[in-house]
Amino acid sequence: MTGQCDGAEPFSLDGIATAVINREGIVLSWTRGAEELLGRTASEVCGRPVAHLLANASERPRLAEGGGTGIPEAGRAALRHHSGDTVEVAFRVLPLQPRSEFAVLAAPIRSVTDWRQGASLLRALLGQDRVGIGIHDPELRVVRTNTTSEMPGGPGPPLGGRLADVMSAEDAEAAEAALRQVLSTGVPLVGREHRTRRSTQAPEPQEIFSLSAFRLDDERGLPAGLAVFLNDAAGRPRAHRDLELRHRASAHIGTSLDVTRTAQDMADILVPALGDLAWVELAEAVFEGDEPPKVLGGGDPHMRRAAVAPVGTCPTLPPGAAVPRLRDALSLRSVQRGKAIITDRAETESATGQKLARLFVPEHGHSAMWVPLFARGLLLGTVAIWRTEQPEPFHQEDAELLTEIATRAALSVDNARRYTREHRAAVALQQRLLPHATTDTAAAHTVGLYKPAGGGSEISGDWFDVIPLPSLRAAFLVGDVIGHGLHATATMGRLSTAVQTLADLELPPDELLTRLDDLVTRLASEAAPAHDDTIGATCLYALYDPISRLCTLASSGHPPPVLVRPDGTAHPVALSPGPPLGVGGLPFETTTLELDPGSVLVLYTDGLLDRSDQDAGLQRLTDRLAALCRPGVALDDLGHALMADAIDSPPRDDIALLLVRTRALAPDATSAWEFPADPAVVTDAREATSHQLTAWGLDEAAFTTELIVSELVTNAIRYAGGPMELRLIRDRVLICEVSDPSNTHPRLRRAHITDEGGRGLFLVAQLTQRWGIRYGRSGKTIWAELPLPPVRVERELRGL
Repeated sequence: MTGQCDGAEPFSLDGIATAVINREGIVLSWTRGAEELLGRTASEVCGRPVAHLLANASERPRLAEGGGTGIPEAGRAALRHHSGDTVEVAFRVLPLQPRSEFAVLAAPIRSVTDWRQGASLLRALLGQDRVGIGIHDPELRVVRTNTTSEMPGGPGPPLGGRLADVMSAEDAEAAEAALRQVLSTGVPLVGREHRTRRSTQAPEPQEIFSLSAFRLDDERGLPAGLAVFLNDAAGRPRAHRDLELRHRASAHIGTSLDVTRTAQDMADILVPALGDLAWVELAEAVFEGDEPPKVLGGGDPHMRRAAVAPVGTCPTLPPGAAVPRLRDALSLRSVQRGKAIITDRAETESATGQKLARLFVPEHGHSAMWVPLFARGLLLGTVAIWRTEQPEPFHQEDAELLTEIATRAALSVDNARRYTREHRAAVALQQRLLPHATTDTAAAHTVGLYKPAGGGSEISGDWFDVIPLPSLRAAFLVGDVIGHGLHATATMGRLSTAVQTLADLELPPDELLTRLDDLVTRLASEAAPAHDDTIGATCLYALYDPISRLCTLASSGHPPPVLVRPDGTAHPVALSPGPPLGVGGLPFETTTLELDPGSVLVLYTDGLLDRSDQDAGLQRLTDRLAALCRPGVALDDLGHALMADAIDSPPRDDIALLLVRTRALAPDATSAWEFPADPAVVTDAREATSHQLTAWGLDEAAFTTELIVSELVTNAIRYAGGPMELRLIRDRVLICEVSDPSNTHPRLRRAHITDEGGRGLFLVAQLTQRWGIRYGRSGKTIWAELPLPPVRVERELRGL
């Protein structure tokens, strides 16, 4: 047969080996199952005596003498595997018609034992009458069951039926949702209390059952169905039910460090095990991580409703709503002092007043308990639970049980509160350390984005920075500190400050990373023993000059940036990364690129990539940039699209992303001259400066600029020699640069009245916005920035 009947379950013969032999014991046929069992192909076995397969050589002659008839009808045998190992099997011999051939079925002893034990266990379970058992297929239809009308709760679903056949639609939907969760995750459901009505008996009271379910997997490990156990929970001893509730509370409350989630977990545990409707109210300060104020008596309780169970119910005061002002009452003061109270509908309406009663008394509510959440001397909130369907009122034993659960839950809420406070401090610290998300300079337009790990629950040390440098240049940086929490954030702050200080020295990228590596090594040596192996970082530093359009990069173990050209082509930048900061031992190398205006350089931390396969993640990022990054696309939109494409949500690691769209200065915005070391060239330098400023329409700045040029050129001639270069740069400010071949560091000093010199740099400092020195491979450059006249600045801004 090549098919299967509709609705029939396939019968698995996996693990069963089959062979056909004749009366003389010669193997005639050999199945694939037999090949897999003994590792022997049909060509190796067919035509040979079956006795040759026996592991015990002493038994082969006896079996051969008897021919095929010497094989017993059933038994055990030790067979020889192709590898030389012994395979213990149980076998059965079946005569075929005509009786000249025999079918031999064999299976490993362990498999046969499992089949027998499994069949015996299933017969025993389905044969008892104290616990309702049902075998459900993946569509939750019943395929076998032992439930009868005499068992607790009456007859279960019929064969081929579902829970909705014997339950109300709402109850069946809740139960089947729990079963689907077991089917999809494989996590067993044990002892969950479930309240239900028979769909044909809606006016009758609800019945309470304990529901357990385990997933059944087939031979390939795929879900094949569920084993569902249902027994009467109302008939169990109270001590047993209370112990189970305590166990569930300890196992499920406090698994989250979110105060709202913790409150919801508590409410879910209480319903329906203890009541029909529960809510948790927390002090407003708790949500922010602060200590709640001490309140006694009526007035504004400064609380909000945090959780309601069952989830989906819509009480008059929904989750998130503020609790209104309360009347002063004895019951309120008792709860505020840490005592649990048992109340009913009439007492609650009297204490709250008719106007507020609808917010605190549910429809059909007849008995209630109100318990405080006290931890470390703080009233964090309260828990209220009502019975609406269950007819029995609450008793003192119920209040003691709820108080015990609330006491443990209060510690979990307080732990979540304190974590919230520390997390908020870490976030505030990191936000203060990160630069402005958007910068706009002559070198580039940049946008930076940051996303913490765990959806905000695990702040760490990823950061980015944009550092404006003299002569319109800019430095771009991303870094990733090892670890999470305040230690990583503090380390990030120290490294970020060090980078800004080193960048102000205008060091080349490889030298800057070398200095930074020394700092990380020192921080690791100074750290406590528990943290010395967690001090480290990766870093990528890029230096861009909009005049030459050259970008020089160096990396310390950091993923390479992605460059998107103006034509839309994207590719990772080929770098030679050095070791991570703090490792030492190897030098850092630089890579220099020439960037066209409008190019986008994408710097990021590894949280943006797939941690399991960084190369595939980088390729995916490159392809995504090629598809999204176009000349008219705003960097903000591009950055948010890349963040949304992150592999994990929430991410398992921090993500820092810096997008840089480069610019270039117009060729006519700079002018440069070279002069020999001759005092006579000072006049030439002044004249060249005057002519260039006139060409730029900056005659009003000529006097000050000529004076600065005279002082800088004179100092170069006197102390450095030549040749020297004078360069003027026009942007929103006017920049004068004088470069010479000397590495001598000029010093600013105040000259005495009788001194004949020493006033040059002092005059430069007084006449400019700022000035400074940077060193190159050979020599140095002294630069000075002059403000443009207000009218000229306004004209330049309108032209941008």
